[in-house]
Amino acid sequence: MPLTDAQRTEIEEHGQTTATTKRPTVPALEEILFKAHPVLDHGFVRVIDYMGDDAAIVQAARVSYGRGTRKVSEDTGLIRYLMRHRHSTPFEMCEIKFHIKLPIFIARQWIRHRTANVNEYSARYSIMDREFYLPSPEHMAAQSTSNRQGRGDVLDAETAAKVMNLLRDDAIRCYDTYENLLDTDNGPGLARELARMNLTLNTYTQWYWKVDLHNLMHFLSLRIDPHAQYEIRAYAEVMLSMLEAWVPIAATAFKEYRVGAVTFSATMISLLRKMLAGETVTQENSGLSRREWDEFQKVLHG
Repeated sequence: MPLTDAQRTEIEEHGQTTATTKRPTVPALEEILFKAHPVLDHGFVRVIDYMGDDAAIVQAARVSYGRGTRKVSEDTGLIRYLMRHRHSTPFEMCEIKFHIKLPIFIARQWIRHRTANVNEYSARYSIMDREFYLPSPEHMAAQSTSNRQGRGDVLDAETAAKVMNLLRDDAIRCYDTYENLLDTDNGPGLARELARMNLTLNTYTQWYWKVDLHNLMHFLSLRIDPHAQYEIRAYAEVMLSMLEAWVPIAATAFKEYRVGAVTFSATMISLLRKMLAGETVTQENSGLSRREWDEFQKVLHG
């Protein structure tokens, strides 16, 4: 299970605590504050704290002295304008802090986004939990033959079961060794900072991840993309729902202009104009590489 009974009790007790504040709050996000949203087999995401809301974006853009000075429709129009023209600074005025439990190999991919503040569970100080990520059969796939960093066809049931057993057995064996290395009575009592090197990359870790709204949306735009690895995409999709609760106007603009939009090169725009004018355009006379042409056609024809 992602959480123990003691952890659930701690979260529930924390959720009962309230405070009077003059800061703007968002009822929809307050409703899910501190609650753990399950991801994968043992992971979760929960919002710990936040600052700002849709109105804070508008306030920063206008550098106004107060809030609620314009109609909602005008605020919506401004936020959509800011998103459309990639004026990012007003979005940086809002921040959010997550508590995330995730496999180590996803954490190492995630940390490539160097625009957040991170504090990870320390295996030098504490002992790692006996929890490992094991993919479900529908996500057990062979290496793609056309994408060097992606998955191809799903493995057949028999092969998937064999792979699952190998992953599980390796993780358990390595953790058993880890425990033995740490044992001060019947083992060598090895230092935690050394014993941890034996753990498999599917072992779960945890961290606090604090990020501003602009960089959160950049993270999500990359990680909810269908080409992103499934495991990190699963976290991004949960976080997208939290974004929608937190800043619904900005989230709608984000999905409109970033998630659901595409970017054409100058050459592609020129080709599109020729097509609209009735000219015949082929890959051979387009000036695009085969890969660019295929991507262009996929956007045009779906």
